[in-house]
Amino acid sequence: MYAIIRSGGKQYRAEVGATIDVDRLPNDVGDSIEIADVLLVANGDDTVIGQPRVEGASVSATVVDQFRGKKIIVYKYRQRTNYRRKQGHRQYYTRLRIDEISI
Repeated sequence: MYAIIRSGGKQYRAEVGATIDVDRLPNDVGDSIEIADVLLVANGDDTVIGQPRVEGASVSATVVDQFRGKKIIVYKYRQRTNYRRKQGHRQYYTRLRIDEISI
C-alpha cells in the first residue's frame, strides 16, 4: 500500500515504514504529524484517485530529523565582460518516517 502526498508544492510517494525528505516543516524532532493532502491511494489492484484530493484519507508521519542538504554552487558567467558571480546554497529539509496510511 502506498499513497502520493503533497507537501511544500511537491509530490512524494509514501509507504508505511519508509522515510522521505520534504522541504522544511515547522515541527520538532519526535513530533507526529497528519498530512491530509493525499492525492492518490493504491492498495494492490485497488486505486483511489482524488480530484484533487482523496476525501477522508490521511497519512500519519513522525519527524525523524531536521537537516540541511548538500551544498550546491550557483555560478553566473558572461564571456568577455569580466562578469562572474559565485553563490552557494544549502536547502533545509525535514525527514519523515511514514507510520500509517488511512482511508
